Amino acid sequence: MMLAMLLMAAGPAMVVVREDVVKHDEAPPHGAIGMSTVYRISDAAPAPRSMEFRKRVLHPSAAIGVHRIAHDEVYYVLAGQGEVSSDGVTERLAPGMAAYLYKGAQVGIRQVGAQALSMIVSYPNAPR
Repeated sequence: MMLAMLLMAAGPAMVVVREDVVKHDEAPPHGAIGMSTVYRISDAAPAPRSMEFRKRVLHPSAAIGVHRIAHDEVYYVLAGQGEVSSDGVTERLAPGMAAYLYKGAQVGIRQVGAQALSMIVSYPNAPR
């Protein structure tokens, strides 16, 4: 009986995504400053979904321009160096570091140093 109840409450089947399938090059959002490689991982999950999960690699001198966010957002650095700003405060990020950014803030991030900045970007989708 308990197993039947658990099975009835199950959500959709999982989606497994290979990053090489969702990879493409584009200018970064919010200003098109330089070039980036983006991996739109959560785009492979059928709608409705409640979050976005992406990997973005900012090529040397590239940046996601300063913009106001309508939700909390996390930037997690995998490789390279970056400078993240939130409401005029700037901090340096390195591998293993994350910036938790809050709804309503003016935020942006730029690649610094010789190596490309590889990071995960995750945030909730707007309620439907």
